[in-house]
Amino acid sequence: MSEHYFSNNPQSKTSPRTWMYELRGRTFRFTSDIGVFSKNDIDFGSRLLIEQFQEPQINGDILDVGCGYGPIGLSLAAEFNEREVSMIDVNERAVELAKKNASANNVTNVIIQTSDLYSAIDDESRFAAVVTNPPIRAGKKVVHQIFEGAKELLLPNGELWVVIQKKQGAPSAKDKLDDLFGNVEIVKKDKGYFILKAQSV
Repeated sequence: MSEHYFSNNPQSKTSPRTWMYELRGRTFRFTSDIGVFSKNDIDFGSRLLIEQFQEPQINGDILDVGCGYGPIGLSLAAEFNEREVSMIDVNERAVELAKKNASANNVTNVIIQTSDLYSAIDDESRFAAVVTNPPIRAGKKVVHQIFEGAKELLLPNGELWVVIQKKQGAPSAKDKLDDLFGNVEIVKKDKGYFILKAQSV
């Protein structure tokens, strides 16, 4: 079976690629690699989520689930630098890249950890927002576990932000979020991608 970007410890030969990219009015330097999601550029879904995200109305930190090499978490941490951003991914190579990218862009208000789903998150931690571009290829069960875990980790009135393609299950994701939270908003639709937001009570 071939490796996926949600492999814990990719064995594929490393071949890093670095580029500059502007996100939320700031230019970042990112390095990605083989064995990591979107190894050659920032994928459209992540860009859309970054552009559409709005700062929570409540105090608290932000959690990026499935952070990859870090574009979502690092761009939000750079803008909302009074908040701490936790970034987690099951892929050890992605986590190391995210740490290097944080350093390269002088983003210091981040905690970046290898985590199988939420295993690295302290039981007492709660967040004002959870953001995710979920690993669709890992299967619906894993994606729904991400949604369920996020609900448990959100502060009252905290928000879960999700980007997902229509053809990869946006309608069922919307239904799942509605079941979990009792509310879900389609913030944006663009090129088949949905930005969904659900709020805890």
